[in-house]
Amino acid sequence: MILLDTDVMVDVLRGFEPAKEWLKSAQEIAVPGLVAMELIQGCQNTKEQRQLEKALSDYQLFWPNEDDCNRALTSFSDHHLSDKIGLLDALIAETAIGVEAELATFNVKHYRVLRGLKTIQPYSK
Repeated sequence: MILLDTDVMVDVLRGFEPAKEWLKSAQEIAVPGLVAMELIQGCQNTKEQRQLEKALSDYQLFWPNEDDCNRALTSFSDHHLSDKIGLLDALIAETAIGVEAELATFNVKHYRVLRGLKTIQPYSK
């Protein structure tokens, strides 16, 4: 399974051709619920939000469970000062680890310090 990070979902939603082509060939794609929330946060009005929610309805959402949150706390505590990992990045990463999924992202720098996380850069930018 592959979970899509926010940057990849933005490309998909904007119709970026390499993202659309990759998505056609990918199997078992899902979205962390926190990514969905980040995308909703970026909406400027109700119309945009409704369109986004409709697009997101095509994807299964995965939420962090208690174990994921505990690992995220440790990861965040260990890396937020030294490696500038963000709170949501830690939660998204640990959600992917918890469901044994790869995380499709171009923010490899943010995630490289997290043990057990498998990332892929799904297409060329």
